[in-house]
Amino acid sequence: MDALGYVQDLVAFESTSVLSNVEVSDYVEQALGRLGFSIERLEYDDPQGVRKANIIGKKGAGQGGVAYFGHTDVVPADPWFSDEHGPFSPTIKNDRLYGRGSCDMKGSIACMLAAASQFSPSELQQPIYITCTADEEIGYGGASDVAKNSELYREMVAGKSRGIVGEPTMLQVVYAHKGTYGFRAVSHGRAAHSSSRDGINANLAMIPFLAEMKKLHDETESDKRWQNDEFDPPTVSLNIGINDHTKAVNITPPQSICTVYFRPMPGQDADSLVERARQAAEACGVEFERLHSGQPLYVDPKSEYVREMLNLADRPQAETVCYGTDGTMFGEMEHLVVFGPGDIAQAHTWDEWIALDQLNRGSEMFARAIRRWCTST
Repeated sequence: MDALGYVQDLVAFESTSVLSNVEVSDYVEQALGRLGFSIERLEYDDPQGVRKANIIGKKGAGQGGVAYFGHTDVVPADPWFSDEHGPFSPTIKNDRLYGRGSCDMKGSIACMLAAASQFSPSELQQPIYITCTADEEIGYGGASDVAKNSELYREMVAGKSRGIVGEPTMLQVVYAHKGTYGFRAVSHGRAAHSSSRDGINANLAMIPFLAEMKKLHDETESDKRWQNDEFDPPTVSLNIGINDHTKAVNITPPQSICTVYFRPMPGQDADSLVERARQAAEACGVEFERLHSGQPLYVDPKSEYVREMLNLADRPQAETVCYGTDGTMFGEMEHLVVFGPGDIAQAHTWDEWIALDQLNRGSEMFARAIRRWCTST
């Protein structure tokens, strides 16, 4: 089957992160089995008790070779741009395949499956590994599980496999991306009719904390310690959200919630920002909860592996991106880049699509990598 066939099948599974990805994982496992892969399956329950699955496959003997990483979960698709077809009904129009996950990143997984199908086990001097995780979109839970519990992952690390995180980069070679850090602060009040004195407005307790978060934001925008010109934008993009969930203007808000999310770059002490926020919350009398965090990914852009990938992809230089990937959990891999078909600008959009040409080129590039590192010693 070619990449288009695979991605049409994959997109048809509704695997939004809040749901189980077991069905789409079953499909990946069966597809890998038909292609001659041995399978390692890891299952776990997410914090909400939803069953999730990671699939790790190996084709060929020995160690080394190519190790591909992708994720099978997708972001929600509400709203969706078309009444003619839903987000999980893959549809081809004008040389594009529309559907949630077509770009981020089931199209990439499809390209790798199509590439791997071109090689029989007897051709492989070193193995092909394909890993498909859960929960990348909500905190890298699946990748964390693989890094901690997968025997095949330990084999990839020991064998110094050439790692490819297949997120959409338009097949540009990416040597670094930002990390992801987040925390939440909550203040509590008491609901009442706003005309009375019976209520306690939770927002009033939150305001001093918000002022401190504004100071942090302004510092990260102006202080060179929190900037890195290798990235665009060169800042940590500290994003402050507020919500009291009050449904009427004449109700005293019983709670106020502030969420802060930022993207640290290599070499920055992101934990110190979180600690300063925690201290501010304590001083302001609001609850504080640290959310998931992921470290930045950084590989020396002048390393041999990056140069080899640039040569393979026929690109002049490696780049950085500002989004995060499962690669944040695979720091033990000596060789690791982000490299995949599709444009990140199409990810998470209400009309998500991938160009058919990118599917063809992605399959070709992944096949080149397999031929380069798996069919010769």
